[in-house]
Amino acid sequence: MDRHHTWGVKLTEGILYLLGRQPLKWHYTWAKGIAWLLESVLHYRTQVVDVNLARAFPEKKYAELKTIRKQFYRHMANTVVEMVWFGACRGEKGRERLRRSHLVEFTNPEELNRMLSVSQQALLMQTHAGNWELMGGIAQYAYSTPLEVTPATFAVAHHGIASGLWTQVMAHNRIAPVSDCNFQGYVHTDSILRFAILHKGQRMCYALNSDQYPYMGNGSMNVRFMHQDTRSMTGAAAIACKLDMAVAYLRFDVRPEGGYHLTVVPITDHAHESKPEDIMQRYYQLLEEDLQAQPWNYLWTHKRWK
Repeated sequence: MDRHHTWGVKLTEGILYLLGRQPLKWHYTWAKGIAWLLESVLHYRTQVVDVNLARAFPEKKYAELKTIRKQFYRHMANTVVEMVWFGACRGEKGRERLRRSHLVEFTNPEELNRMLSVSQQALLMQTHAGNWELMGGIAQYAYSTPLEVTPATFAVAHHGIASGLWTQVMAHNRIAPVSDCNFQGYVHTDSILRFAILHKGQRMCYALNSDQYPYMGNGSMNVRFMHQDTRSMTGAAAIACKLDMAVAYLRFDVRPEGGYHLTVVPITDHAHESKPEDIMQRYYQLLEEDLQAQPWNYLWTHKRWK
């Protein structure tokens, strides 16, 4: 990386850190303006959002879809400001700040602990709901029962961003709470299978986002999702089956009062007894249930159907 790129990363991270040190309520105030700017001024992917919503919810009238779109942009703005705030939760004091905020709360941490005790390794299949950028703080979100997941036993897969500068900035931001722990679990999707094989037999919890359109060269299948024939990746499920992991869908609900609930919904305790296609079918069934309950709680700006 050249010197100018290095300084660009440091400058960007410095600005974001200063902003992130502000109270969360301060960020939410700005989120209202960001939502208005994205939807009404910049028209950021509004055509994509409109098409996606119309195809996903054909039974809804135009006025309902318009309301969902507005709710979606407000939710999207919240995820952006939460991401900035989260990036300033660094080190021990940052972890405590994150925990005190109750921004994210596990509803059933004991279920994930149980799955890890049964299979040693667990795969949490994420989606672009709630705020997927906050998974680096997973150990801080269990309040009723301590979560048996540590920086040494957790890994999250990521796919690169077109901008090299933002790839580095986001890499640091996403693991902010464990930045002082020599965290080794931020793994590119191309390397996740190798990483999992190297850690076979060890207690590990993996979080993989599984709702993207298949990348070039990835295994894929057809599913019926939100009234659409949908091409889906099978890589995460295939890894789980190969290494006999426990698999769960990670439900990321928005709480009525703000913030998020995380719920572990088991799919199987022993993936080798299932086919990757069966796991993915169940994943999409659960995702569709969530979208019917909170239709705005999804990343509708990406082109899910091509």
